[in-house]
Amino acid sequence: MTWRERPNVVVVGAGISGLTAAYELTGGAQGPSDHTPSVTILEASEQPGGKIQSVLLDGRILDAGPDGVLARRPEIAVLCRELGIDHHLVPIAAKGASVYARGQVRALPDGLIFGIPTDPKALRSSRVLSRAGYLRVLRDRFAPVPSSRGHLQDRAIGSLVETKLGKEVVTVLVDPMLGGINAGRVAEMSAAAVYPPLLEAAQQRGSLMAALRAQLPVPSTEETTQESPAFTTLDGGMHSLIATLVDVLLERSVQFKCNTSVSDLVRGRGSHAPWTVNSQTTTTPADGVVIAVPAQQAATLVKGIDEELSSLLHTIDYASVAIVTFIFNEHDLPLPESGTGVLIPPETSHASGDHAGERFLSTALTFLDRKWPHLNVDGQIVLRVHMGRIDDTRTIELSDDELTARAREELALLFQDVGSPLASVVTRWETSLPQYRVNHLMRVAAIENAVHRFPALAVAGAAYRGVGVPACIASGRAAGITVREAVESLPA
Repeated sequence: MTWRERPNVVVVGAGISGLTAAYELTGGAQGPSDHTPSVTILEASEQPGGKIQSVLLDGRILDAGPDGVLARRPEIAVLCRELGIDHHLVPIAAKGASVYARGQVRALPDGLIFGIPTDPKALRSSRVLSRAGYLRVLRDRFAPVPSSRGHLQDRAIGSLVETKLGKEVVTVLVDPMLGGINAGRVAEMSAAAVYPPLLEAAQQRGSLMAALRAQLPVPSTEETTQESPAFTTLDGGMHSLIATLVDVLLERSVQFKCNTSVSDLVRGRGSHAPWTVNSQTTTTPADGVVIAVPAQQAATLVKGIDEELSSLLHTIDYASVAIVTFIFNEHDLPLPESGTGVLIPPETSHASGDHAGERFLSTALTFLDRKWPHLNVDGQIVLRVHMGRIDDTRTIELSDDELTARAREELALLFQDVGSPLASVVTRWETSLPQYRVNHLMRVAAIENAVHRFPALAVAGAAYRGVGVPACIASGRAAGITVREAVESLPA
């Protein structure tokens, strides 16, 4: 008999990656068996969920983190089906968006892929670019710039697009969209990690726009004309997924220990447990461990067992962001007639007012009640203002009141006649969005190789192979399967 009759696995971190790791450790869709390990989840904060949390505003429960996910990725639908809540999935109710360009809010052109144009006619009619910027884009159609290098393992998204389509496309479209999603800068962002088809298309001698268009799926003549939704959510909010997942894990006898900040991992020897997971108040023996916390925290945990692994994890840095959520009377905020939000290029500056000449703090607006019908209330608007990037620390430096005032000031610059909100709330996510810099996948491969040297150890989360909720679900489930198989193969 080993030190325990039944293997025990500790999951460090109760975000969506840690919770789905625990779900797989306890049997996944099939549920527990006589061979699945017992699981303990250690979480530093007061409650599980990570960045998928809720906030109460004027009597409404709203998502404080992600409000929806990409529908084309299957992970969310598969998990919801296994949990029996797939009937609560709802598609986005609006499409399209706008960008603040050339002094006003303008509808984004059709045919964009992560902000990269593929339809010159749509781009021209949108008037989001200056005449010089548009003519530079046309060069890609009639006299495309060949790649100046041979095969590339990776390259910055910004330089790839600028070489082919010009700087204005990057500044007005790609950086606001792709950079904004990740709170980063496309001048430093890995093409191989964020959008691999761009890396392939940019290395062709012909048109980048034509190469990207060729990668788009061709609709079948047998398919219905109704478009598939781009995004989906749960009608109870994304936070309802966490509540359901926690309930299932509790039914499987998973132990949750919140307010428990893990300090380090220790390798066991001899007859002792293979692992010991320490916090200031607890010592937990384990046969296996899943580390599902941000890379910077993971680096601290593993420093005592592998300094090289710790150093690799430290190379992944994070941006801090904030969200100001408002409820307005619909007559007090003259929004565009259609679309789900507005992108704000990072170099946009205040033309007047107390902050004249300063860069906008806002990076994007989201019209929540347009996206999700269950949030509609007659006569009201639910609006999110997103703030913060990797090179902008003002969200950390300013108070909640200052962030709210700044958001209102910038709304007034975008839409002029803006009244007072009915309610508002600030949500802060400090060091929350990992930056996928050039050669990110090489760093991740090195991290994974280092982790694989240790028995029944895995890492999971947004730091590695995707920042969105579906990618985190995939990461957590894969880590759970890896560690479950490892501990189930331990000798009796």
